[in-house]
Amino acid sequence: MRIYGPNQTNGTSSSSGTRRTAASGGFSLGESAAAARPQGAQAASGIGGLDTLLALQGFEDAGERRKRFARRGRSALDLLDELKAELLSADLRTTTLAKLQDMLGELTEKSGTPGLDDVLGEIELRVAVEIAKRMPKAA
Repeated sequence: MRIYGPNQTNGTSSSSGTRRTAASGGFSLGESAAAARPQGAQAASGIGGLDTLLALQGFEDAGERRKRFARRGRSALDLLDELKAELLSADLRTTTLAKLQDMLGELTEKSGTPGLDDVLGEIELRVAVEIAKRMPKAA
């Protein structure tokens, strides 16, 4: 097997293109390259309208949706732990109850995954019970 270097050829020659002569020593364009004229910029085709781009931005796959709902559940459980710590230290803050009230609104939305929806439903119920026990009763 023979290895050819970068300046050597393997014996094949191309029939198209221009030939260099020893006398010219410069660069020359072939007839086909000289005849070609630059073309102006053309509009890109196949790109949808603004509605299509906005629809694609709003698209969310099932994996991302599950992750988002799982984060909501973890946040609600963290708030319940915070409430428990405040109750044990006898330092119940109204800000924690307000956060739980806001979280309750987020937990009512369904993810579309049956097992995850069941767990989030249990968390939602627990948050609602804790809020009901801690809110002042109207007379």
